[in-house]
Amino acid sequence: MLMAVKNQIRVCALSVKYNIMREMLNKVTFLTNILFMMLNNATFIIQWIILLRLKDNVGGYTMREIMLLWGLAASSFGLSHILFARVFSLPDLIVSGKLDAYLVQPKNVLLGVMTSGTDTSAIGDFLYGLLIMCIFCFSVKRFFLFLLFTVTGAAIVTAFALLMGSLSFWLIRAEMFGTHMVGSMTSFSTYPDGIFKGVVRFVLYSVIPVGMSIYLPVHIMMDFDRARLFVVLGYTLLLTAAAVTVFYRGLRRYSSSSLMGARM
Repeated sequence: MLMAVKNQIRVCALSVKYNIMREMLNKVTFLTNILFMMLNNATFIIQWIILLRLKDNVGGYTMREIMLLWGLAASSFGLSHILFARVFSLPDLIVSGKLDAYLVQPKNVLLGVMTSGTDTSAIGDFLYGLLIMCIFCFSVKRFFLFLLFTVTGAAIVTAFALLMGSLSFWLIRAEMFGTHMVGSMTSFSTYPDGIFKGVVRFVLYSVIPVGMSIYLPVHIMMDFDRARLFVVLGYTLLLTAAAVTVFYRGLRRYSSSSLMGARM
């Protein structure tokens, strides 16, 4: 059993490695995508500098907390898209019958789908997040917490995208709903949670898991709380397990298309 799991992980790691190597064939394009993504993210620093000159804090966040928020959001989403980019196009694979090519492969279907593509510009997101954290609020303890929460954040983002994408097994046009839900998670993650009140705040900590992937980890890094740390870790495991369960339940309903294709 352990050997089988080890082999699956090794195959998936090789898949990610070769995806990145394939993108690196055109080094100019590869490096340009990374650089421009970092520059695009950096432009928002100016926005927050201007806002915080007009007001001491926004939703209880000073410049340091906002940069930590942005850094964690960028690194989490970046890592998710580097390793598991294909999960964000899962609805298209289901609707168009392109899952067929993965069903005939010897490796795990879900892992095969998730690791079959990468987004090179996301490397810029990941590096930008690390850089912002080191510049604005570095400490050794916070750095290691940042790495941990980057992993949990990426896991939550991926699991949520998988959960939303799996709805296409049951619902027509579910891809539109899922895309908007995942997009809203990205949008909300760059604003302090202190500006949201009542129902909206509840939704961000439950229906759309921005609170557990970004907000709560930021609070933990600024004011460490072991109980909150275990809450984040537990939530990550539960959401991941739920997403995997829903995917395989939906896979039983999948109808193979007449498309004939093989993925190399």
